[in-house]
Amino acid sequence: MDISFAVLCLLAALFEGVFCQGVYAPPNVRIIHSGHACNIEEERYTERVYTIREGETLELTCLVSGHPRPQIRWTKTAGSATDRIQDSSVFNETLRITRIQRHQGGRYYCKAENGLGTPAIKSIRVDVYYLDDPIVTVHQSIGEAKEQFYYERTVFLRCAANSNPPVRYSWRRGREFLSQGSDKGVEIYEPFFTQGETKILKLKNLRPQDYANYTCTASVRNVCGIPDKSVLFRLTNKTASPTIKLLVEDPIVANPGQTVILVCIISGGEPTPTLTWVRNTEELPKKSILKSDTLTIPAISTEDAGVYSCVASNNVGNPAKKSTNIVVRALKKGRFWITPDPYHNDDNIQIGREVKISCQVEATPPEELMFSWLKNGRPLRSSERMVITQTDPDVAPGITNLDIIDLKFTDFGTYTCVASLKNGGIPEISIDVNISSTTVPPNLTVPREKSPLVTQEGDTVELQCLVSGKPKPIILWSHADKEAPMPDGNMQTESYDGVLRIVNVSREMAGTYRCQTSQYNGFNVKPREAIVELIVLYPPAVEPVYTEIRQGLGRPFSLSCRVLRAHPSKVLDYEWKLGTRLLTVGQLDTRDETEYHIRALNREGYGAYTCDIKNEAGAGRCTFLVTGKAYAPEFYYDTYSALWQNKPRVYGFKLQWTQMNPNAVDRVMAYRLGIKQTGHQRWWEQEIPIEDNIQKGELLTYNLTELIKPEAYQVRLTPITRFGEGDSTERIIHFSCAPVNPPWSKFHCDFEEDTICMFTQDKTEEFDWTRHSAATRDTKYTPNTGPSSDRTGSKQGFYMYIETSRPRLEGDKARLLTPSFNVAPKNPYGNVATNPTYCFSFYYHMYGKHIGTLNVYLRQKSQTGQDTSVWTLSGNQGDRWRQARVNINPTSSFQMVLEGIRGSGIEGDIAVDDVTIEEGECQDPPPSSNIRSLASPAAVHIWELCLTLLLVLAGLRR
Repeated sequence: MDISFAVLCLLAALFEGVFCQGVYAPPNVRIIHSGHACNIEEERYTERVYTIREGETLELTCLVSGHPRPQIRWTKTAGSATDRIQDSSVFNETLRITRIQRHQGGRYYCKAENGLGTPAIKSIRVDVYYLDDPIVTVHQSIGEAKEQFYYERTVFLRCAANSNPPVRYSWRRGREFLSQGSDKGVEIYEPFFTQGETKILKLKNLRPQDYANYTCTASVRNVCGIPDKSVLFRLTNKTASPTIKLLVEDPIVANPGQTVILVCIISGGEPTPTLTWVRNTEELPKKSILKSDTLTIPAISTEDAGVYSCVASNNVGNPAKKSTNIVVRALKKGRFWITPDPYHNDDNIQIGREVKISCQVEATPPEELMFSWLKNGRPLRSSERMVITQTDPDVAPGITNLDIIDLKFTDFGTYTCVASLKNGGIPEISIDVNISSTTVPPNLTVPREKSPLVTQEGDTVELQCLVSGKPKPIILWSHADKEAPMPDGNMQTESYDGVLRIVNVSREMAGTYRCQTSQYNGFNVKPREAIVELIVLYPPAVEPVYTEIRQGLGRPFSLSCRVLRAHPSKVLDYEWKLGTRLLTVGQLDTRDETEYHIRALNREGYGAYTCDIKNEAGAGRCTFLVTGKAYAPEFYYDTYSALWQNKPRVYGFKLQWTQMNPNAVDRVMAYRLGIKQTGHQRWWEQEIPIEDNIQKGELLTYNLTELIKPEAYQVRLTPITRFGEGDSTERIIHFSCAPVNPPWSKFHCDFEEDTICMFTQDKTEEFDWTRHSAATRDTKYTPNTGPSSDRTGSKQGFYMYIETSRPRLEGDKARLLTPSFNVAPKNPYGNVATNPTYCFSFYYHMYGKHIGTLNVYLRQKSQTGQDTSVWTLSGNQGDRWRQARVNINPTSSFQMVLEGIRGSGIEGDIAVDDVTIEEGECQDPPPSSNIRSLASPAAVHIWELCLTLLLVLAGLRR
């Protein structure tokens, strides 16, 4: 029978709204967690909040459904508005963080997407609990502060500890617990601005009995098993804040290479203070040596200079701090410039005019800087015609000027500026400046062949400005057409020969560049400048660079290659090839793309097509791989009861999949199935023949049998067309405990696992069902309701129940939803199953004088928003577990809904356990159950018509 699945669906849809359900489905996610969660009584456990102790292992798993298999991504944002937002992604179903730290708390998001509908996103808040050691600090009232705490003084003992959740503090004096009002001389309070982060013990008018050992205990009430932490402080009449002496000068001036030793002595304080050394806001030099109260810095350098501080602290009063500034002597950056006579319009140096030579040096410390001048190697003194001046030595950098009044021929020569520091120890800096008839201002020109300068992308290019004059100044290069950094990252690049060398030129570097003279090491005149244009040629950038096209034989299709940008771009040549065989050539004049058409694909037409679009700089290439390979199959992971056991030592697995884009290439004739045990090398292979065309979304099934328990298997599936083998896909099959030898599909949940069998809570109702066991349940307030064990009689076993204590009100609802189950998917060989019957059974416990109502509904995918009631029971049923069974006849994917409604009081807890769904009618349903069948005559009639239609069509085919 080759009647398509789509035709059958269309015909069946004509009968009273009966629709065929495809297996493609958008993603659905649910977050579960394992690891080391904390059960906090006052903060009820919910799926969206996960509390964990710092240092434990966080493990979150994103349970996903949907077809094709959704891709999963974990992201995280910080837990409070003051934290910096973080975004770290993990592409895996399970997110695992070992030794979690407090900063890793926050909200974690699981995002699943498979290209259908909108992505599914669920989040869970992770709350990391911790408690740091408490710290006690002691202060005296400001108006009465003395070096020691004498009688009739007020003392404040402040205890603080970082924690989550908020910490509770308690104080003891010796063995005596202190509380507000227990001692008139003691006051205990929390400052408003600290928001519970600290607790202050105020000792008013200090008495002799107040000199004692004080213990502050910080507690988070043992949540997450975090123990209390304590700190002891001994208050005596000698208790005092620290005092220190720094036995060095301020500042310390040292030459490079010297060893500097800093000594800090504790002169007072009880308890004994601790010393620390700091430098500005930076770390100490790595070569520093710390020993007791001495800091040694060997072979000091200019990078080690700065303010060094000795800090003493004993948590009494304020820390003591003494500082000194270490100055490392240095001379650097010697420069000069020549200033012509400012009273003449030209910049030339001429006989009879004034000329000034300036010399600049950076010195540390600046007050030690000294200058001297030489002429032709001989000392030069200031005179009426040779005036030597110097700027304020406290102003950096230091500058000295030599003014030559009424320049004469005898003044020509070499002038040397010598910079040094007082007391020596640092090499001098000498700068030579030549004044002669050849000393002329600079001039800049650009060689004719150097602008515009044309180069190709990737080359090395030299931009050149010719500089004349004496002395030759430094040349500064910068962009002239935009505010952008130069290739070295600076806004300006210095050049001593007028050449700017750029390695590996890119298209972004094209444009105009400015070269200009610097006042340093030259004339102090208006800068000379010139412009150089750089043109960068680059080959066409095209799209697509690479793409794969899957086509069946005999089909027409087109290939298109588009130019995005190129330089030059006016005339471009193109060339189409298949492998090495030339197909066609041409030119792009005004268009930006070229196309190649294949009228009917033959076997010789498979291969790599290339389109090269060229200019004088090179070529850009589009590549199209045309293939007849079938796309990879997509395994179906949501198979209902895929695993079964019919022998003691082996198990079977229902392997299901759909074919991705089955009509893109020739018909899939078979699949090559490969299977091997994980960890083994040998594959076992066989072919699965396919008789008819596969439709998009059609679910294919193959039963794997004789799989050895408890081994896992790696399965590989490869489609085969007349072109050959297509893309493969693989998955792992794991053995898990399944019902023994069931003749039909069966689902069973006893709520023993944290995942509660993928049941979910209806968040639109007033409250949730709670997973609990009798061994841990608190019955302090409601002793006359709820079960004393699970359905099997075990006090350690788990069940689900509704807690009806406050704040619950009469009529409040809690809804628990089973996972979604598929009904009669299409058989790959054309047979359609009849509408099946399922038996839904569960155990309930309804004990208490305020018991409300327990309802069961059937929710179907084809009946959105219309839950159908199938069972209901109200009132006290006694202190025992009872079983309910009901037949259901779903026509599409379905869920069962367990609804608990709170009665008139707190003694109304309702519990359920051992929920089962199995194919076939219920056997001997209990008489106390209120059973409502869904198999209405109309529904049966519709499916009879559908079945008759299929049989008639099959007969016509024969």
